[in-house]
Amino acid sequence: MLICHCNLITQKEIEDTIIQLLEKDPWTLIVPAKVYHTLQKRGRCCGCFPNVVETIIRVTEEYHARSEAGGEEVVSHLDRVRELRVQYGSRTHERRTTSHRAA
Repeated sequence: MLICHCNLITQKEIEDTIIQLLEKDPWTLIVPAKVYHTLQKRGRCCGCFPNVVETIIRVTEEYHARSEAGGEEVVSHLDRVRELRVQYGSRTHERRTTSHRAA
């Protein structure tokens, strides 16, 4: 599935990049800018960033669930990230409606 229409980046490319970053350092903070920098791209309209953040959370959660890390720590951290996302969500900061999103 195409996530970024400006740069023609697929979800698979983003997932592979996230896994590559996690293999270098499993506890690194991964943000959309780091993913795009690794792909040697840059955000243009940045409308895809909320979807990239959701992908980062999902892939990171799956990666740590498969690893030997303590599951309680990972889940509680990701739950806190999700709560912040709900609290400061993209609806008000992007000035777009949810129907405007591509994915």
